[in-house]
Amino acid sequence: MDAAMWVSKTGLDAQQMRMNVISNNLANVNTTGFKNDRAVFQDLLYQNVRQAGGQTTTNTQSPTGLMVGTGVKVMATEKLHTQGNMINTNNSLDMAIQGSGFFQITQPDGTLAYTRDGSFKLSNTGQLVTTSGLSLAPAVVIPPTASSITVGTDGVVSVELANGGGAQNLGQIQIARFVNPAGLTPIGNNLLTATAASGAPQVLNPGTTGAGTINQGSLEASNVNVVEEMVNMIETQRAYEVNSKAIDAVDGMLKFLNQNM
Repeated sequence: MDAAMWVSKTGLDAQQMRMNVISNNLANVNTTGFKNDRAVFQDLLYQNVRQAGGQTTTNTQSPTGLMVGTGVKVMATEKLHTQGNMINTNNSLDMAIQGSGFFQITQPDGTLAYTRDGSFKLSNTGQLVTTSGLSLAPAVVIPPTASSITVGTDGVVSVELANGGGAQNLGQIQIARFVNPAGLTPIGNNLLTATAASGAPQVLNPGTTGAGTINQGSLEASNVNVVEEMVNMIETQRAYEVNSKAIDAVDGMLKFLNQNM
């Protein structure tokens, strides 16, 4: 019965971890480009009391065994990269990716990170940067004489110069795709980094080879479904309560034995 307490404890720990995941999802319901997480459960090792297929007599075998489980653990948290809703902002520097892919962001150490957050700003030199001041890669610099900015669905950036200066092509925004985007590691600030699990990035022009297209003047909302997360929260709470009651039941059984044996 003491083992049953420890099994229930693993259930409490796992449900607490799941609640943490749900809480993070709900906290980021308004985070631009956020992708919700889900907890992946896995059972622990089993105590093999009697092996299935063991000999019961000379000519017969046991059709089933006796395996006693030792509990559960949260094996992983997985990001679900489903498309979020498009929010029209009419801001020429806001961009959303419709389809698969990520914007490439240059970190302070020179390495690349990836994001679905397309709420870009202009630095004091006219460069497109994130709200944290990190530059978009490849770099795009808007001249101070630009009167309007246009980003095509294919990622081509152009501006109309003031005082009849005409149009000017500034470059190409590229996006990165991954074989396994769930393998990317979130590092905060709406950024993710590549890992061995995600595979190497495929850098493409938007709209080619399965890459998504860019919608200027829009942002991608979080894909968190509040109703779904609330249901998951209630389910987690009930599972936590059941594991707590199992501990109480075992405690009552042990108390009975101590008082009556």
